[in-house]
Amino acid sequence: MEMFELCGHRIPPNEKKQIVIHPNIPDYEIPATVICGGGEGMTLLVTAGIHSGEYPGVAAAIRLARELDPAGINGRLVLVHSVNTSGFWAKSPGRVPEDGANLNANYPGNPQGGAGDRIADYFVRQVFPQVDFIVDLHSGGGMEPLTPCLFFPAAAGEEVRRISLAAARATDIPYLIASTAKTGEYSYAAQQGIAGLLLERGSCGLCKEEWIEAYCRDLRLLLAHFKMLALKKPEPICSKKVYGETIYLSAEDRGLWYPQVEENRMIKKGDLLGYMEDFYGKRLREYRAEDDGTVFYYSGGLAVLQGDPLVAYGLERSVES
Repeated sequence: MEMFELCGHRIPPNEKKQIVIHPNIPDYEIPATVICGGGEGMTLLVTAGIHSGEYPGVAAAIRLARELDPAGINGRLVLVHSVNTSGFWAKSPGRVPEDGANLNANYPGNPQGGAGDRIADYFVRQVFPQVDFIVDLHSGGGMEPLTPCLFFPAAAGEEVRRISLAAARATDIPYLIASTAKTGEYSYAAQQGIAGLLLERGSCGLCKEEWIEAYCRDLRLLLAHFKMLALKKPEPICSKKVYGETIYLSAEDRGLWYPQVEENRMIKKGDLLGYMEDFYGKRLREYRAEDDGTVFYYSGGLAVLQGDPLVAYGLERSVES
């Protein structure tokens, strides 16, 4: 194993180093840990806190960085504890507070742009070229109940899809969602030939111990899948459903939203998913299921603006084994 260089830091084999990444923004600091094993292997990047109000991934990245020993690692593991650090401390629900950028829709960014553009651009130029696989940790938003699910790139070439889906099957997450997105962190990297996953656990701005530990387990399972870590004993994992088509329902107008669904529940074609009213209780619109499916997450808040997400559900007819 050779010396590993990342963002101006040099880490030798068999060493764990806490680093700070400075993404071309004055005084901006992104905390990370790099673990370089002694054996040959790939370089895996784990990012958390792209959406700053999604906490379980942040806590899991910190915990795994503390617990893993370089002596037990093959290759290199880069754990970025909180990408959107300013949003974390501002208790922002998700966006970069300096300019309102959504970092999961901001790639490839711009070195001359606002804070969100600069962070995205820095990762594209300085981090992506050093890694072989990306795992991006998310949760349901502050008013978004969610069941564990993940997204894998389905529109970045067959090889990227194959590697990503094989890794997805190694996690303990039941619902695997084919994604055609191109401007998020892992999805833009996929367009550049870097396979990866976006994992979703936890919701509603909470950081429960069970979600943190489940994320740590997912990451250990992925490290074992890539032969970067030897597990002491085989880990049982849940059965999987791979959804080739997902409906992302959004609000057609502004109103008060009353959802009639729950996460991790089956729905039938024509079922009422929710309805909109005005401030006087007049029903404005109903939303019904286009086909049979499973609800991954939904908006649990009352106030909804035009274009806001309402419900995401995978279509059962699109399920592959």
